[in-house]
Amino acid sequence: MKNIFIDEREIKEPKLAHAIFSFFALVAVMSVGIIIFKVDPHIPMFAGVIVAAIVAMTLGYKWETIEKMMIDGIGKAMQSILILAIVGMMVGVWLLSGTIPTMIYYGLKLLSPKIFLVAAVLICSITSLATGTSWGTMGTMGLALMGIGHGLGMPIGPTAGAVLAGAYFGDKMSPLSDTTNLAPAMAGTDVFSHVKYMLKSTIVAYVISLVFFGIYGFLHASTGDVDTSQAQILMDGLAQNFNISPILLLPPLVVILAIAFKVPAIPGITLGLITGAILAPFFQSGANFGAILDCSLNGFVCETDVAALNDLLSTGGLMNMASSILMTVIAMMFGGIMEDTGQLAVIIDAITKRIKTAAGLVGATELTCILSNVVMPEQYISILVPGRMYAPAYRKAGLHPKCLSNALESAGTVTSCLVPWNTCGMFIMATLGVSTLTYAPWAVFNYLMPIVTLVMAYMGFTVTKMTDEEQARADAGKIVS
Repeated sequence: MKNIFIDEREIKEPKLAHAIFSFFALVAVMSVGIIIFKVDPHIPMFAGVIVAAIVAMTLGYKWETIEKMMIDGIGKAMQSILILAIVGMMVGVWLLSGTIPTMIYYGLKLLSPKIFLVAAVLICSITSLATGTSWGTMGTMGLALMGIGHGLGMPIGPTAGAVLAGAYFGDKMSPLSDTTNLAPAMAGTDVFSHVKYMLKSTIVAYVISLVFFGIYGFLHASTGDVDTSQAQILMDGLAQNFNISPILLLPPLVVILAIAFKVPAIPGITLGLITGAILAPFFQSGANFGAILDCSLNGFVCETDVAALNDLLSTGGLMNMASSILMTVIAMMFGGIMEDTGQLAVIIDAITKRIKTAAGLVGATELTCILSNVVMPEQYISILVPGRMYAPAYRKAGLHPKCLSNALESAGTVTSCLVPWNTCGMFIMATLGVSTLTYAPWAVFNYLMPIVTLVMAYMGFTVTKMTDEEQARADAGKIVS
């Protein structure tokens, strides 16, 4: 009797039925586990890994190969895993040093409820444009703005939605962003042509988002539902329990400047962590070396007479990121199998065969990016895989590569946070303390972006044909500007 785990067998090409079975098995288990039984997504996702592995074995793959697929999948998300770990440590240290309390304190003094949401969008937009990282923006300015919004009586969902709008606008449009460089690289164009082409649809979605948050913030403040006394209670609690100083704004400034000067994300965030650790003993009593190490691992525990302050500031630490890290590992095990066995490619091939128009190709690209964010839940994969697979179809249709890169970013980059088990969704939940179901209805920019791009594609604004010269360059595998 042959051992199905180790024997060499003939590898069969996956059929659409295989891919659909793997995908819907995952969706079914995740839906039942999360919606009906209210469990965390980790074990349901692992059940999806088991199903995908069984399908791979039926296709003839031996276990050693399947195991390598999973390990390779995890490797593709390793940068995200490392950033998750370092941000967790950084948040704990910034709380201990008083950096985040200082950001919240000054924010409460300067912002009013009526302009808060618009200000949150703009502040996060500027930070993300300067640094090129939505995660870095949410882990610094975003976390502080969540506290300010709480103090101003703003509901948590709209506050998180405003933070996401700004963070993802900057991440999408900044030439310093990984995704902004990855999308044109996969499509076959240059980053500046890509950014310029994205402006049309991105500005429309961004302006609509600003108007939405402006109207909501004004109406919410005008109804009398805002309890501004909470802001004063938080400010008093912060002043009594932390030494507040403008110097403590140095750590986030270091992160912004480091990444703005093209220091890679991991060392840039680490510099912010080190700066906070250096300042902590000088400004906060009890912030010795042992306390710094403990907060880096286990997070900061706030113990004041203000219960709301304790809930707000008791967070951070490597261990508090463990759930997100483990979810990323399991999710990428599934993603590795789906990509390397060709199951995702089968789904894409089935879609493209039915496409007759340029706008339809843009829509199919966006749909595939969203599907990738669900099935292979990592933002980079949702750009990398569809970009590789759709590039020949765009060339064949005579469409400029910037049409493809625009579609990749309009769906792949911004919708990653709308999936609870995606690395971005897990990061937001761990960092901002808000579940995906809470902030998703308010993530206006994120779900408007693919819709606006698709509508503008049917109107002809985000569809551009190549010239004969550009077509020749594309067919030769050269960059098309």
